[in-house]
Amino acid sequence: MSESEIPPTDRGILKADAARSKFTLRRFEPSPDLAPFIERFWTVRWDLTGLAPYSQVILSYPNINVSFERDHNGPFAGVYGIPQSTYTRHLQDEGEVLGVKFKPGGFYPFWKQPAVLLTGKTLDFAAVFGADARAAETLLFAEETDEGKVRLAEDFFRSRMPERDEAAELAGDIVQHVIDHRDVAKVEMLADRFGLNKRSLQRLFSRYVGVSPKWTIQRFRLQEAAELIEKNGVPDWTSLSQNLGFYDQAHFIKSFKAIVGRSPEEYSRELGRG
Repeated sequence: MSESEIPPTDRGILKADAARSKFTLRRFEPSPDLAPFIERFWTVRWDLTGLAPYSQVILSYPNINVSFERDHNGPFAGVYGIPQSTYTRHLQDEGEVLGVKFKPGGFYPFWKQPAVLLTGKTLDFAAVFGADARAAETLLFAEETDEGKVRLAEDFFRSRMPERDEAAELAGDIVQHVIDHRDVAKVEMLADRFGLNKRSLQRLFSRYVGVSPKWTIQRFRLQEAAELIEKNGVPDWTSLSQNLGFYDQAHFIKSFKAIVGRSPEEYSRELGRG
C-alpha cells in the first residue's frame, strides 16, 4: 500500500473547485497482491463544525465501492453498487470515510453473484461478508490514521483472497479500453474490438460490472464533458459533442441534462463560466 503517485483527477466530482474547500481527499494504491481486484483506496475527511452542511454530487464511475464511514449519523460500513444516475453525499459537522474502489469486475470474485444485483443499491457490509466482518469494522473505526485504515482493510480482503477470474479481468480490460479510446462511441465497436457479439458483451457486463456497455461509454464521455466545462468554460458545443462521440449536439445536451439535471450551458453558468 502506498499513497497514489498518479496525478490526481477531479473527473466525476461535479463542481470540484468548490469541493476542495469542504473536504480533503487522498488516494492510495493497493498492495500488489490485491491489485488484480482493487483499483485504489481513498479517504475523505471533513470538518464543517459551525458551518452549513454541504452536498457533493458525484458522477460515478462503473466501480463497486466498499465504504467505512463515520459522520453525524454514526458509523456505517456498506457495499455501494454503481448508482444509475448521480450520487449525492451530504456532509455535515465532521466525519471521515475510507473507501475501497474495486476494479470493474474486481468485486465479483469476492461476492460470486452478478454485479447487476448491486446496481443502485447499498448493502450492509456484514450482510455481504458475514457476521464475523463486524470485528474488522470495529478495528477499522478505532484506527485514527488513513494509512492504518488502509492496512486494516487490506488485511481483511487479503484474508478472503479469491481466485483470479479471467472473465472478470476481461470485463475490466474492456472498461479500461473505453477510458483510453475516446473514439469508442458504440457498443458494436467495443464488441468487435474484443471479438464478442453484442449480446455476449452485455451479459459479461451484467455479471461482472453491473451496468451496460452503453452506460459505461456514455458515462465516461459525460465525465469528460463536465471536467472540460469546469476547466475551460463554455466550449464550442458542436465540436465538443463530436469529439466525445455523440451523434450530434442535441443528443449530447439531452444525455448531459438527463444525468446532471441541467443542460451543459446551465451547468457552465452555475460554475461562473458562462
